[in-house]
Amino acid sequence: MHHVLTKKEKQIFDYLVLNYSTKEIASLLHISEKTVRNHISNVIIKLDVKGRSQAIVKLLLMNEITLEK
Repeated sequence: MHHVLTKKEKQIFDYLVLNYSTKEIASLLHISEKTVRNHISNVIIKLDVKGRSQAIVKLLLMNEITLEK
């Protein structure tokens, strides 16, 4: 099966769906907050949605991410 997200994008959205902040995600993944925001923006563009919440809903519907940890 072909995945829409890169490994890093998936990690970021796995944390976003659990309500982690950009700052917390950056710290957990050892990358800058700007890099986290860039990955989120790339996914929003890739999915053709209007924001991170719409991206999360679409990724859940596509089974790219889940609500379980």
